[in-house]
Amino acid sequence: MHANAGQASRGNVDAEEVAKFEALAARWWDRDGDSKPLHDINPLRLDFIDARAGLAGKRVLDVGCGGGILSESMAHRGADVTGIDLGEAPLQAARSHAEEHGVAVEYRHLAVETLADEQPGRFDVVTCMEMLEHVPDPAAIIHACSRLVRPGGHVFFSTLNRTHKARLLAIVGAEYVLGMLPRGTHDYHRFIRPSEMAAWCRHAGLDVDEQTGLTYNPLTRHYRLAPDDVSVNYIMACRQPERT
Repeated sequence: MHANAGQASRGNVDAEEVAKFEALAARWWDRDGDSKPLHDINPLRLDFIDARAGLAGKRVLDVGCGGGILSESMAHRGADVTGIDLGEAPLQAARSHAEEHGVAVEYRHLAVETLADEQPGRFDVVTCMEMLEHVPDPAAIIHACSRLVRPGGHVFFSTLNRTHKARLLAIVGAEYVLGMLPRGTHDYHRFIRPSEMAAWCRHAGLDVDEQTGLTYNPLTRHYRLAPDDVSVNYIMACRQPERT
């Protein structure tokens, strides 16, 4: 749900998207506020990542980290985490929360493309969650993530599928009916089909290992991972092939 940092120099940034999440920064850690869906899904995506990559002791990069919800939780699992984002206000919220709770995370106001030039192959794990649907050129972000991960390392992406069901649930339902998200959070035309994501990953040199859906039950108000249903939200797990 957040735009990544420093891409302004390369044009891969939407100022309006950044402004949306700048405005949310003060309430990022309010578990019953505008970021409630991120707090609710975080344990699911954290466990999904940890089960496949083994976070303890790993160097992890969280691209488009926003206020640091996922970054902090990965640090709690024993990872050495760096979070980058384009929004200075969300980063400040992330730094303040980490300091208050004694969590060691390095936060940088920096472009993923710039970091890929600086530190190619540095990270064991790269995550880019709920962000690709907010940038003009998501394929370029995927390519930069591929450059940043070491051979044999893991890369995780999550986003929204471009389906009529996703438009109904994620925009009409979540933003206008249930009020789970601020109106205007998402643009349906920027949603990404899994086939498109997989093609961009392969073009960037990544192997696609698996994908799983993330579904929401409005009656129970609970999320769950659903490998057989990627019609709305989904996570894609990739790996950088070992060099031979």
